[in-house]
Amino acid sequence: MKKMTLAIAFGAALLSGAALAQTAGDDNEPVYGSQIMTQQERTEYRNRMRQTTTQQEREQIRNEHHEQMRERARERGITLPEEPPARGGMGQGQGGGMGQGGASGDGKGGNR
Repeated sequence: MKKMTLAIAFGAALLSGAALAQTAGDDNEPVYGSQIMTQQERTEYRNRMRQTTTQQEREQIRNEHHEQMRERARERGITLPEEPPARGGMGQGQGGGMGQGGASGDGKGGNR
């Protein structure tokens, strides 16, 4: 029982670390307006997001960036979606989970 509790705690720590990395500027996270940004601007934005320490700071940076990109798009006669892309997190994103039937074993449970 103690091993199972430790394994669950370890798994939870891994998941929260992955979620933090994704919300803090993951290189795979879509950047609003990226099509009108240079590679350097995208890198700088992601670095800024990684350096934040709170969700509030990240939201503020995202909101400021959203407004800057909307203004840039207006100047260039480009239409961007009203809302930034959905951020990753639990139950969202590109998949990568095992889904149905992804686990191995005979389905009988128990340790062998």
